Amino acid sequence: MNAVPDTPDKGAARHWRATRRLTGGLLCAWALLTFCSVYFARSFDGSWLGWPLSYWWAAQGGLLAYLLIALVYCWRMNELDAEFLQAAQGEAHGKD
Repeated sequence: MNAVPDTPDKGAARHWRATRRLTGGLLCAWALLTFCSVYFARSFDGSWLGWPLSYWWAAQGGLLAYLLIALVYCWRMNELDAEFLQAAQGEAHGKD
C-alpha cells in the first residue's frame, strides 16, 4: 500500500477525532462520578458537625474530582494541540 501523506484536512480530522475521544471519556468519568457517588453515598453512615458524612464526601470529593477532570482536559488538550500543530508545520515545510 502506498502511504498518502497527511493533508491538512486529514490532520484536522485526526485532531478532531482525538479531541472528541478525550471529551467523551472525560464526560463519562463526570457522569459516573456525579451519579454513582450520590447513589452509593447513602450507604455510608456517620456524621460530622451534624451533617451526614456521606454529604461531605460527595460534596467535597466531587469538587476535587471535577477540578481534576478539568485539569486533565487542559493538560491533554495542550499536548494534542502542540502535537498536531507540530505535524502541520512539518508538512507545511515539507511542501515548500
